[in-house]
Amino acid sequence: MIKRVVSDNGLRIMFEPNHTVRSVSIGVWIGTGSRFETKIQNGVSHFLEHMFFKGTKSRNAQQIAESFDSIGGQVNAFTSKEYTCYYAKVLDEHAEHAVEVLADMYFNSVFDPGEMKKEKGVVLEEIKMYEDTPDDIVHDLLSQAGYGDHPLGYPILGTEETLETFSGDSLTHYMNQFYNADNVVISVCGNVDESFVDFIQKTFRDMRQDKSDKTLSRPEFKYGKMARKKETEQAHLCIGYEGLSIGHEDIYSLVLLNNVLGGSMSSRLFQEIRENRGLAYSVFSYHSSFHDTGMVTLYAGTAVKHLDDMYQCLSDVVSNVKENGITEKELRNAKEQLKGSLMLGLESTNSRMSRNGKNELLLGRHRTLDEIVHEIDKVTLMDVKKTGNNIFSRDCAMTLVSPDGRLPEGSGC
Repeated sequence: MIKRVVSDNGLRIMFEPNHTVRSVSIGVWIGTGSRFETKIQNGVSHFLEHMFFKGTKSRNAQQIAESFDSIGGQVNAFTSKEYTCYYAKVLDEHAEHAVEVLADMYFNSVFDPGEMKKEKGVVLEEIKMYEDTPDDIVHDLLSQAGYGDHPLGYPILGTEETLETFSGDSLTHYMNQFYNADNVVISVCGNVDESFVDFIQKTFRDMRQDKSDKTLSRPEFKYGKMARKKETEQAHLCIGYEGLSIGHEDIYSLVLLNNVLGGSMSSRLFQEIRENRGLAYSVFSYHSSFHDTGMVTLYAGTAVKHLDDMYQCLSDVVSNVKENGITEKELRNAKEQLKGSLMLGLESTNSRMSRNGKNELLLGRHRTLDEIVHEIDKVTLMDVKKTGNNIFSRDCAMTLVSPDGRLPEGSGC
């Protein structure tokens, strides 16, 4: 059973005990990411995440790593458009030690100038590595094509230019804006009891109580078309349609539609483009949800000479779904696949910790598995057809990375 505890300082703690395992997963979730950055700050959320591992007042970078390696634990972090997470997974006997180290990183990171200089080099190499991966670049370009100058269009890693401007003062200023108790959720799942919640409250009692500086402006979808010339073996194509926000009432209809369209090996895109036509090795679709918007993305990579044929095939599949919907068999299979992946995905303490942390941070509510299954089961063929018609009747954004930088013929969606 999931329990929600709000500390005196406003910090929210999500606690899900599981006494059938010997592990504990702990996540510190902060409600900020690249969406909350200004253009000149772009990349600061991700760089701050890196610097949390580079030394505190009492531990250097190696000692932070050894704090978990020496107990057989795992520690890591990631940054997204709308949140940042620092997490650890350890044996239950080391749970308090893990919390102490995470708190040390949170409260006592020193942002040493020498370490910052080295880490800027590391992040710059990360950006260059990304640039060497065209099937990653094309998705970043799609965010720019779809959201333009809105922060949702910014790259999470930032740029070489913005990276050079970061200092200890700018990181501290950013933390003061967003790393406050009202904007933080600590999520725990594993073999611990409620006394562990008391320990977390005590350890994080000094968290700043200033109100976080969060203002959201809803982006206008831009339907942009962008192409980049790059020496690659394939043409990498992304098509994006304006989707649904994370709490939208039709979200389950869209999730099921996406599964049928390109979310599995039995999907229409995979079967038609890869299995029947042999035009691509990698072809898929997915939906990204944010607080107030979303994007349905279609991706495929093919030889340059096959780009027009592949695009036409993509368009035909989307048009068919828009006009005719999906079949009863496809809906039934999609529902079972979605329910299966949901259940199987929650078999680890880490996945449950993540689910609880994100739900609290982004939605502020928690549905039971039975409630979610009910929402999935009640979706009808007409619901899916209506959702598909609403989304695919609009224009699209499109991005391409290829040797000649030529968008496919008739690329108007």
